Amino acid sequence: MRAVGSLIALILALPAGAASARGAVIHSGGSWAAIDRGAVCEAQARSGRIAAKGKVQAIAGVSFSADRRRWGEFHARLSRVPRTGATVMLDIAGQPFLLMTRGGWAWSRGPSQAQAIIAALREAGSMRIDSRDGAGRRFTDPYLLDGAPTAIDAAAARCALRGAGKSR
Repeated sequence: MRAVGSLIALILALPAGAASARGAVIHSGGSWAAIDRGAVCEAQARSGRIAAKGKVQAIAGVSFSADRRRWGEFHARLSRVPRTGATVMLDIAGQPFLLMTRGGWAWSRGPSQAQAIIAALREAGSMRIDSRDGAGRRFTDPYLLDGAPTAIDAAAARCALRGAGKSR
């Protein structure tokens, strides 16, 4: 039942727009879902810290594109915009990753870091993203990783098939 509630909340947290922009859920399990958005397939989860009404809901995920320009790229929409010059750290079971940022978003720093993040996601039970906001207050966006490996595999498989011309 918790997984169904998490999935419904994840779908409701998706940005408004055309149906294809929202995407079709191709797999859900645990705290993660695989979503086919057409040009991009994503494995995505909502932060365990639920945002108050009117606030930004933190999400994190891994993106794959059929053209392979984005293959396993980790991304996160942060619950707050980090202050200028602040580091944004992803911690997966004690393994730190320094992320790139722009506004309230953070990304992996390249393909080798993205691969290391995916490997860590497969082995851990939780992760968190830490930074400091514009007022200098520390904030943390926590995530559970149950269901992450299967969601990542489902998203990658869907876009690999699309790239091979075997799926629309």
